[in-house]
Amino acid sequence: MRSTGIRRTLVALGVGALTLTACGSHDDRAADGKTRITVNCMPPKSAEVDRRFFEEEIAAFEKGNPDIDVVPHDAFPCQDPKTFDAKLAGGQMEDVFYTYFTDAGHVVDINQAADLTPYLKELESYGTIQQQLRDIYTVDGRIYGVPRTGYSMGLVYHRALFEKAGLDPDRPPTTWAEVRAAAKRIAALGDGTVGYADYSAQNQGGWHFTAELYSRGGDVVTPDGEEAAVDSPEGRAVLQTLHDMRWKDDSMGSKQLLVINDVQQMMGAGKLGMYLAAPDNIPILVKEKGAEYEDLALAPMPGGKATLIGGDGYMIDKKASPEQIRAGLKWLDHMFLTPGDGFLGDYARAGKNDAPVGLPEPRLFTGAADAEDQQAKKANANVPVENYQAFLDGNQSLEMKIEPPRAQQLYSVLDGVVSAVLTKEDADIDRLLKDASGKIDGILARG
Repeated sequence: MRSTGIRRTLVALGVGALTLTACGSHDDRAADGKTRITVNCMPPKSAEVDRRFFEEEIAAFEKGNPDIDVVPHDAFPCQDPKTFDAKLAGGQMEDVFYTYFTDAGHVVDINQAADLTPYLKELESYGTIQQQLRDIYTVDGRIYGVPRTGYSMGLVYHRALFEKAGLDPDRPPTTWAEVRAAAKRIAALGDGTVGYADYSAQNQGGWHFTAELYSRGGDVVTPDGEEAAVDSPEGRAVLQTLHDMRWKDDSMGSKQLLVINDVQQMMGAGKLGMYLAAPDNIPILVKEKGAEYEDLALAPMPGGKATLIGGDGYMIDKKASPEQIRAGLKWLDHMFLTPGDGFLGDYARAGKNDAPVGLPEPRLFTGAADAEDQQAKKANANVPVENYQAFLDGNQSLEMKIEPPRAQQLYSVLDGVVSAVLTKEDADIDRLLKDASGKIDGILARG
């Protein structure tokens, strides 16, 4: 599952008729002798600011690299799971193409990604990227992709409701027991106020179940990825807590089968105390749902064990020529991998265009590169960064865990488990987990 809100849409300048070129064209030479690369993930015209930013960066890149011609292809969302494999197999994928972290192993397994290992010395910033993110695109010691953004889950909470309920907004919950206690106090405010909300439909319930399971030290599958691991003490604890908050405490409200938009609407309206999300939810709550930055804060995942991470990056088509691979890596370096600069990192430009600056993620780099990026972000911050300090501090001690294999299929199974607990007071948790385990084993066995 992907988080909702990170700016992940891309575009280029002066595409003209080239935009109509077939996606699968891997010709590496334009008519004027330049090395030509196609890239995807162009933002829609409705995303005017992002579109303009990307156009500016492509123009700057081509000026600095006059021997390279970048041809973007419009795609929003950036990747459609229904057509992704077909485009790869049919030779219709762009030379440089967008992927979620969970795609990396699959693309390599079906032999559709170029091996970038021999070319990485030309990617100046590669060594500055967080190792755990680089590892996602590394298979059997070979490197097949480059991370672009990363996110981790945390607890978004409403500071004003915390204060109203007599809770200290500077000391957010750190355990699930504390979440339950805080939710009960917030719900007691009445007037339709909900203490804690969770998703339970459209695969989003399974996604959050996974995050909650990780937070307690559990897992969805065994380390070898061969069998289900949800039927565990940690799995039962997740479901029992949700059940008790829903039916004993009445702190989750009566309306269930919620999805992300429902929960965001509740938080934006000041009627929700807490829910799980990544930092990129915060600007959506403000710009689209009516919240105020000052009222929103972020804490690390309760439980203290781990947090679910996700994100995206780029891979290069296996049919790309060596010249195209080199050009693609140069493009990625310019666009995304220069601290404090590029499409996502030019914080001064973002601030001048009313884009939020100062959110704690994405955090891509390490060492001096991270320090430079964070300094530029801090200098241009236009959101209350102190509201996210607990999240930053708490994440230092959490294990960062990527989503399970065949995530969407597994989430579909787990959706039913979460929705049953939240809609049926007499739900049999042991039976639900046992049945889910059998279904997950079947999915994993099919490969």
